[in-house]
Amino acid sequence: MSAERCVLLLHGLGATGAVWRPVEALLTARGWRCAAPDLPGHGAASRMPGYSVGGIAAALAPAVAGAPYVVVIGHSFGGYVALALASGWFGIGPLGVLTVGTKLQFSDEERARAADLARRPARIFASEHEALGRYRKVSGLEVALAPGEALLARGIAREEAGFRLAADPATLGVEVPAFATLLAAARCPVIAARGEHDPLVSGAELRAVAPAAVDVPGRGHNLHIEDPAALVGLLGRLAA
Repeated sequence: MSAERCVLLLHGLGATGAVWRPVEALLTARGWRCAAPDLPGHGAASRMPGYSVGGIAAALAPAVAGAPYVVVIGHSFGGYVALALASGWFGIGPLGVLTVGTKLQFSDEERARAADLARRPARIFASEHEALGRYRKVSGLEVALAPGEALLARGIAREEAGFRLAADPATLGVEVPAFATLLAAARCPVIAARGEHDPLVSGAELRAVAPAAVDVPGRGHNLHIEDPAALVGLLGRLAA
């Protein structure tokens, strides 16, 4: 394949495109062009009047428009956006999609709590240290997983009164379509994967909608950080 091949990397809710740095390093060395944007309402990206999977997909499609060879990898919520792009409805036609650690089941309690948080104003923290600690918690980037701050880039923002999480609280209220529905609409090969110990989606749940789903042994929810080489290996299978 030529050096023009491109991979679009989509992070999960509350995070930023910086979480993909370990994967980007491996892919760039293999001749891929990587685009790892902050999703709308996250990091340095602009906010939207309202958030939906389709609206976010439409906003991100121009990042790889015109690339002759595109694969999309979506982590967690980003997996839903990746599948939406796989439909071809947003101006690009990916040749493959990889979803990683995408949660499938949401209880009424979880939905109600997310809707409540989406209506609240952003919490202001007195110090950058406090804000970074909160960002680590909501993004799953605890110190053991991401000891430095490179993967935390753009996760918090400074205001006159202090610091806050950069993500628009309203993003927490986004409704996701059924994974199976999006998967059925995909016009390209899709690999659905999870870490063996991912607490957000079980192997049984994932295989119920994607029988060929892949479990990566010994890993958890943040496969792209825990084992970027394994994720790149899955991309190689998809590209093949």
